[in-house]
Amino acid sequence: MWDLSPGKAFSRLATPTVLASTVVVVIAAAGVYFSLVSAPGPIGVLGAGLALIMLAIAVIDLRSFIIPDVLNAAAAVLAIMHAAAQEPEAWLQAVGIAVLRGALLALVFFALRAGYARWRGRQGLGLGDVKLAFVAGAWLDWLTIPIAIQVAALGALSAYLVRYLVSGRSLSATSRMPFGLFLAPAIWICWLLEVRWL
Repeated sequence: MWDLSPGKAFSRLATPTVLASTVVVVIAAAGVYFSLVSAPGPIGVLGAGLALIMLAIAVIDLRSFIIPDVLNAAAAVLAIMHAAAQEPEAWLQAVGIAVLRGALLALVFFALRAGYARWRGRQGLGLGDVKLAFVAGAWLDWLTIPIAIQVAALGALSAYLVRYLVSGRSLSATSRMPFGLFLAPAIWICWLLEVRWL
């Protein structure tokens, strides 16, 4: 016989997978809502797309330490559309500047990746992170790019310390932390900062 009591039904629904999925859906809805409210029109729609893609990147990177190329490519295409929508009278110049920012930031991340690999003898940043840096540069202004990187780095360090304190394990130089998990949301947060206050 089925036990249909509310307590049993809730315990069946409140599994970690269901709770995690619910949190992701709520965050996605909030990202879309705040994007559309902060920048009505095409800019807000593109920002909503950015929110969903960055959330997908964060979730996938958390689970598998991989940032899919298709998501980075989709975010880069939206960045180009965003640049053109911001400056419709000078869209070609705006797109060129966005691509230049993205390329320069990706080059900085690639240099960090190569330098760390040479110094430590192993990879510290994945190529997905380098491509995500292009996305950050293409979406964000020169002033907010450093803020996004600082937010992501602070988030990653804080998560690492919390994990260390909770697990009770000793600190290790070989512990892995998915940087895209922190950089992706930081990109959208800094875009929101730009459209709302800057």
